[in-house]
Amino acid sequence: MGKVSLGEQSISGLARQYEVSFAAIQKHVSVLEKASLVTKRVDGRQKLVQNNPETLRRATELLAEYERIWTHRINAIGRILETESQADDRKRAEERTPE
Repeated sequence: MGKVSLGEQSISGLARQYEVSFAAIQKHVSVLEKASLVTKRVDGRQKLVQNNPETLRRATELLAEYERIWTHRINAIGRILETESQADDRKRAEERTPE
């Protein structure tokens, strides 16, 4: 995705940049295309790939929403644990105090 985000790339050009086969890059691009993250077109004998910024934008927004949800939940758990820890500390202090 990084290389394709810089502009349209040929599959063969991408394969030359990595230590993987043309078939492996083609398979990877196919998966990205099924996910609508890239679009592929044929120009003569070349297969060209380009990113789909709208799908990436929507994915980024969705991930940001989940980050907000989980951050809120994790912070709530932290507050609960802190409250319980303080209660435990008070209980231990009371147990140590002679009557």
